[in-house]
Amino acid sequence: MSVGAVGVFAPESARMPSRTARPRLRLVGPDERVGPDERMGPEDRVRQPASSAMQYTRRGRLAIALLATAGVALLTVLLAASVDAAAPTIDHATTVVAGQTLSEVAAVQLPGLPIPDAVARIQLVNGLNSSQVHAGQSLLIPALP
Repeated sequence: MSVGAVGVFAPESARMPSRTARPRLRLVGPDERVGPDERMGPEDRVRQPASSAMQYTRRGRLAIALLATAGVALLTVLLAASVDAAAPTIDHATTVVAGQTLSEVAAVQLPGLPIPDAVARIQLVNGLNSSQVHAGQSLLIPALP
């Protein structure tokens, strides 16, 4: 074995601190801090305010994140509801005759648009859920852009 390797395995003497070297323990209130060099006597006791920094648990951070997300979602919904889409301009009204379909009304009244687009615009202006119309029904016809 080499000389260097012997030094690696040789145990060093460990010194244990004496019992008198340890500081005495005392109770500390929630609004004070104890420094390493404070003495036990009341004349040497220094009161320091506790740290104001809060540490949140994982559950607390998750709750804060969820509340923030819910707040942003609520704000988004409120802003979206407050923005009004431009209402289509009504050009005129027409009455459905017997045997006439909504597609026929759209083709006659809005000839400049493809029939599916014209039907969709008439449905939107009149609040129709389907393409069913009946004789005598009055339909509003939107103006072409």
